[in-house]
Amino acid sequence: MSMLSEQALVQIAAEVAKYPAEHKQSAVMGALRIAQVEKGWVSPEIMQEIAQILEMPPVAVEEVATFYNMYDLKPVGKHKITVCTNLPCALTGGVDAADYIKKKLNIGFNETTADGLFTLKEGECMGACGDAPVLLLNNHNMCSFMSTEKIDALLQELAQ
Repeated sequence: MSMLSEQALVQIAAEVAKYPAEHKQSAVMGALRIAQVEKGWVSPEIMQEIAQILEMPPVAVEEVATFYNMYDLKPVGKHKITVCTNLPCALTGGVDAADYIKKKLNIGFNETTADGLFTLKEGECMGACGDAPVLLLNNHNMCSFMSTEKIDALLQELAQ
C-alpha cells in the first residue's frame, strides 16, 4: 500500500510522462517535491517508495534528496524560513537578517521552535543577489529586501 495519496501518485505519473520511458528516473526531483508537499518532509520510507515508482535504486533517490537543500529529511516547522548567506547576500545583510531571526525565534540554523511553527535553514544562492537580504519561505515564496521591520511583519503574519 502506498504512503502517498492517489493525487500525489497521479502528479508523480505526470512528472514521469515528461521523459522517455527509459529515463523515468529523471522525474526524481519532481517526485521528491510532490511527496514533500504532501507529507511535509521526505522520510526514508517515502524515498523507498519513490525509488520503486521510478525503478531506480533507493540510494540514488537518497543521493538526490541529500544533495539539494530544498528537501527536508526530517520533520520541519509549519513555516520553513531559508535565509541566503552566500557572499553577495552576506555582504548586503543576509547574515544580519539570519542573526535577527535567530534572536527573534530563539533558535539556530536547522532548529525548530518549541511550538513547531518555524524552522530556520541556511540557504545557498537563490539567484536574487540584488534583492538581499533574501529568504525563501516554505521553498516556494521568495521574500526580498528583508529589513528587520519586514522580518517582524512576516513572522507576526505567519504566527497567526
